[in-house]
Amino acid sequence: MSRGGSGGRTRVRTARGRSPQSTRWLERQLNDPYVKRAKAEGFRSRAAYKLLELNEKFALLGGVRRVVDLGVAPGGWSQVVRQKAPKAAVVGIDLLPVDPIDGVTIFQLDFLNERAPGLLTEALGGPADLVLSDMAANTVGHPQTDHLRTMALVEAGAMFAGEVLAPGGAFVAKVLAGGADSALVAELKRQFATVKHAKPPASRKDSSEWYVIAQGFKGRGEG
Repeated sequence: MSRGGSGGRTRVRTARGRSPQSTRWLERQLNDPYVKRAKAEGFRSRAAYKLLELNEKFALLGGVRRVVDLGVAPGGWSQVVRQKAPKAAVVGIDLLPVDPIDGVTIFQLDFLNERAPGLLTEALGGPADLVLSDMAANTVGHPQTDHLRTMALVEAGAMFAGEVLAPGGAFVAKVLAGGADSALVAELKRQFATVKHAKPPASRKDSSEWYVIAQGFKGRGEG
């Protein structure tokens, strides 16, 4: 399937039935240092390092007791939470099946289901200190459409966070180039003490993803 290239880079031969696009993706995966590091360190995805880097910058996991992971599959972010905050209760939710993670309660359910906030809060034993979302809508290749679909997920995640967060809590979500829309930023600033955007080093340079980090939840009915 592959062979050594110049400078130790792995080159992928074009295989019968594999498109040039999938060949490029496979080659990128094989040469991605974060993919290799994730395998070596037992993380389920390279995305784990995005949360580790965001945590270094924003101290998201210090002292958290209850954490919600929206779109938990495949589980890399929940693994990081367990590593950095081993005493915290962690609940993940995803439409996709997820292999069990030690210390994490996982629901296979749409987080937009009206039962979701109650189920997750009950499983946590109280309101959350942190709501994480590394979700992105399935892309269709049309930038404006992809942006709108992903931003709709971010807005829904922000509304969900407003239902389950404790005062002082934080919300972190993946957005696309340009960051969160101005209307959403304004709403987050109404609900949180600080709202910032960041692109962790683990995000590929050619990726359009950024993250919005909202900290210091003011509580329902405040702001």
